[in-house]
Amino acid sequence: MSNPIETDVVIIGAGPVGLFAVFELGLLDLKCHVIDILDRPGGQCAELYPEKPIYDIPGFPIVTGQGLVDNLMQQIAPFGPQFHFNQIVTTLKKQADGRFLLTTDADQAFLTKVVVIAAGGGSFQAKRPPVDGIEAYEGKSVFYAVRKMDDFRGQDVVIVGGGDSALDWTINLQPIARSLTLVHRRPEFKAAPASVNRMKELVMEGKINFMTGQIGRLEGADGQLTAVHLTMQSGDATVPATRLLPFFGLTIKLGPVADWGLQLNENVLAVDTEKFQTSEPGIFAIGDINSYPGKLKLILSGFHEAALMAQAAKHHVSPGERIVFQYTTSSTKLQKKLGVA
Repeated sequence: MSNPIETDVVIIGAGPVGLFAVFELGLLDLKCHVIDILDRPGGQCAELYPEKPIYDIPGFPIVTGQGLVDNLMQQIAPFGPQFHFNQIVTTLKKQADGRFLLTTDADQAFLTKVVVIAAGGGSFQAKRPPVDGIEAYEGKSVFYAVRKMDDFRGQDVVIVGGGDSALDWTINLQPIARSLTLVHRRPEFKAAPASVNRMKELVMEGKINFMTGQIGRLEGADGQLTAVHLTMQSGDATVPATRLLPFFGLTIKLGPVADWGLQLNENVLAVDTEKFQTSEPGIFAIGDINSYPGKLKLILSGFHEAALMAQAAKHHVSPGERIVFQYTTSSTKLQKKLGVA
């Protein structure tokens, strides 16, 4: 376990509501670290419907999921949040000094005064392929995310899937892999056209292989793969493989949050409507992860919750400090923070 990163606030979840929380907290001089199980910011918007139009964001008659995320990232840039992707918070413990110690499955620890849970309906977790015995290889030669590219250097890599993650990692890992094979059940893809075109160029150049089929079974011993056997229309095939990356989509689960001793209401976190604080002072929940009378699961509602949460978080971090409420339209101080004064 690494030495804990000390910060004012840890935000769990990098979806739109978590990103906007960075902005509201930044206006109050609170520094944030953001943790997400995905490999990029945006949560559901970026992962499930990046090109789907959204019609109920104030000031935007129409905006795509990815467009909203891009705008939020631009908006919070002045505050320099630190992102930690491809990891999930596994433990949360209150310390004697009132701070919280969080640890992730990537062996990273955080020591923070405030925790903001903005994990949507829960954490995204990779769907396991229906392949017998795959559990024995997980974490050793089968991975559902890329945490360190060097783990794939000089390896025979097989990537399975047809979405953005599969295509992005095909392109990014190709230069360092000994061999790379992309497998998809059909020749059509859901990924960005530019990524698909680049993948096809790599195939034409002989730098990667593309095969239409599905995983049949795995071959190896003691958790280390040696080959992947594919089921194809033209017949079975065997591909050398020391690393397998299956991208079969994501499912949403409450995950470790359920074990943190916080009050739950039908599998989401109960909060008040003044601070959006959970049953534990200093731990807040905003967005789809929370529950209160009249709750609407809308992004714009999450933005409202983030604004009120930030005020309460500031009082928690700096008790007794007088906080003067200011408007970004008229406050030179806030405009300097945003770099527009």
